Amino acid sequence: MSARRQDPLRDPGFFADPYPTYDRLRAGCPVQRIPTGSGGHHAYLITGHSEAREAFTDPRLSKDTARFFADRPSNRDLHPAISRTMLTSDPPAHTRHRRVATPLFTTGRVRELRPYITRVVDDLMSTWRPGTRIDLVADLAVPLPVTVVCELLGVPEADRTTLAARSHDLFDATDTGITDAASHHIGTYLTDLVDTARATPGDGPLHSFLRDCEEGGLDRDESVSLAALLLVAGHETTTHFIGNAVLALLRHPEALDRLRRNPDLIPGALDELLRYDSPVSVATFRHSTADLRIGDVEIPAGHPILIAPGAANRDPATFPDPNHLNLDRDAGAHLAFGHGIHRCPGAPLARAEAEIALSALLTRFPDTHLTAPADSLPRHRSRLTRGLTTLPLSLA
Repeated sequence: MSARRQDPLRDPGFFADPYPTYDRLRAGCPVQRIPTGSGGHHAYLITGHSEAREAFTDPRLSKDTARFFADRPSNRDLHPAISRTMLTSDPPAHTRHRRVATPLFTTGRVRELRPYITRVVDDLMSTWRPGTRIDLVADLAVPLPVTVVCELLGVPEADRTTLAARSHDLFDATDTGITDAASHHIGTYLTDLVDTARATPGDGPLHSFLRDCEEGGLDRDESVSLAALLLVAGHETTTHFIGNAVLALLRHPEALDRLRRNPDLIPGALDELLRYDSPVSVATFRHSTADLRIGDVEIPAGHPILIAPGAANRDPATFPDPNHLNLDRDAGAHLAFGHGIHRCPGAPLARAEAEIALSALLTRFPDTHLTAPADSLPRHRSRLTRGLTTLPLSLA
């Protein structure tokens, strides 16, 4: 098979650095048909910013995966709690789920959580000392959001590390067997957790969450699926957000020095950090339910659609000199959290966690530096998310 006919989103070079691939594809056409996988299947990939925004809000693009695969054979074996979430549904089912999820992450609710997030960061950094080495991913970027979202769901501390590992497995692009097995581990665990809480009166975080689900009209299975989505999406992308942001700053010393000298600028820098290296590279599955036109391209009904926020956020038509990290840029139009009715409801929490973590790192260890070449750092092999598997630092 020629290189032209191969899936561009599965090339090893794409996982290491997707942006040259995105630039090449966008230059050819910001909406184009590409091969996906190895079974002769195709999808439409959207790499332009204006086209991505348009697609995110087009009601003819459905996220109901069950509807798409109803008459198509599939060899996947995902647990229902993972395969049937708010992310894989359309209104009105999506509306009911979102009505429960959104109040959990309002600006006011996140403001109340900030002292707890700060305590978690303090605890994680309590053993760090200048002159020692850490892995920012393992020592901060993973445990911080895992701890926070598990606390919100009432997941016991003893189970959190394993759940985090299985969540990472869900995004493995190399082995669907690993992904499917991880989905069953998480789905079964959360089903048991929810069933135990439903059978045992209490006032803990999980009981509060389940009352919200009941009041919102969600049944038991829907409550489990929402818990699964909050667990996975509530920490996976935030982990990558923190790791990507720290690496971006270390690779741009002027920007890093500016934030070190003026930590109050960190909240305003988050949009540009999200734009520059988005933790969501390609958004989750959509398909066309009718013939439609996006940009200058006609798309027939019944085709998969892949919207790439990672590509859209580097579109020079919207963000001049997009491959440069510019803290003075107005990057508020980035699509790292999506757009439209499926925009990530947990965005305020992710921003708060990243802000508090970056502020603590830069103020306590202002001269921290990499201990390995930036270009050699391994990345997760996933087309959906972009994140580091390790970020070795020397504290100073």
